[in-house]
Amino acid sequence: MRIVFSTFGTFGDINPLIALSLELKRRGHTPVIAAPGMFREKIEPLGIDFAAVRPDQDPNDKRMVEMIWDIKKGTERGLREFLFPAIRDSYKDLLATVEAHGGADLLVTGELAYAGPIVAEKTGIPWASYVLAPLSFFSGYDPPVLPPYPTLSKVQSLVPGVGHLVPRFARLVTRHWPAPIYALRKDLGLPRGKDPIFDAKHSELLVLALFSRVLGDPQPDWPASTRITGFAFYDGDAGNVGLAPDLEEFLASGPPPLVFTLGSAAVMAAGDFYEVSAATADLLGQRAVLLTGSDPQNRPKRALSKNICIARYAPYSRIFPRASVIIHQGGVGTTAQGLKAGRPMLVMPYSHDQPDNARRVRHLGVAKVIQRKEYRPEAAAQKIQKLLEDAAYTERAAEVARVIAEEDGVRTACDALERAARTKL
Repeated sequence: MRIVFSTFGTFGDINPLIALSLELKRRGHTPVIAAPGMFREKIEPLGIDFAAVRPDQDPNDKRMVEMIWDIKKGTERGLREFLFPAIRDSYKDLLATVEAHGGADLLVTGELAYAGPIVAEKTGIPWASYVLAPLSFFSGYDPPVLPPYPTLSKVQSLVPGVGHLVPRFARLVTRHWPAPIYALRKDLGLPRGKDPIFDAKHSELLVLALFSRVLGDPQPDWPASTRITGFAFYDGDAGNVGLAPDLEEFLASGPPPLVFTLGSAAVMAAGDFYEVSAATADLLGQRAVLLTGSDPQNRPKRALSKNICIARYAPYSRIFPRASVIIHQGGVGTTAQGLKAGRPMLVMPYSHDQPDNARRVRHLGVAKVIQRKEYRPEAAAQKIQKLLEDAAYTERAAEVARVIAEEDGVRTACDALERAARTKL
């Protein structure tokens, strides 16, 4: 079968699709990843077909990255200033991909691929959707942390029933945002349809919840077609999964270090994170690895001790199990790898799903949380010291890792996709 995946976002959004595509290719299918052109160089070397879908993303546009990661307005501006104005281009590109080479047998879309449900409706192609984190369901029974309104989560924990107001409030705030999508649907002769942000993104055929049950159990208001699969892990760099020789030497030369990272996107809006992180490690007297990404400005300006190693990139699956504590931004991909590694975490969330993911791993007993505005050497060191000294965090992290090791998100998801496509053939 020819199966087209479509998404926008970061490598945290792309990597699960690579994992699924590699498995589907192994099973004899032809997966295609339709995404912004910046991802082409990481996908095609793996032998996976790629199709560019607008709007393209510039990974070096720090202004855009900082705009999108703003905790107050990031989600709104990302949708209203970047994705929604380009919805017609997205639709044209995705439609052309679906219809190429004699057509596709199945379309699979992430929640930011807002053209996907429209393409499926116009073409009649079988369509499945997926989400990467529990927040995406906006459940009233398991209400998420909304980044611009963090106090709501505190209120709902104190007042029973308030949680059901959170999704209603989110719908009210965002009700005008999808106007460009409604306009496109009208021009295509389609009815207005469901709310694109909350409802239309979910397929009635199949919704893959590509996360572990340790993060969230099914809720009564989730789509009936939802299947929790477990995480779909992939963290190679165009197939490269090795550690740099100097990093390998550092890891082997002493006790497990602290590992500081901001994932693949927030790293472009790092601010003083790495400067503070280096100072924190020195304050604790701990060895540390700083995964700073490609931006040279992320390298700390202060003189670094021999106990600190700088690396631009390392596959999390190779370095996280060798860490003492993982300090990160709370993206679901980074969080998943931390849970898989069985190591305690300190989470400093930016925006989007990250505050909600942080809350969930804290409730699991495997992490502490520090707000970005509070991330200073003394405050961070205090929390990390607690994680190092309290064996309960390490023991609980190991328990969670054993649960995740028993899951096979890639196999479960691919089995479900094959069944969904075949029921419609």
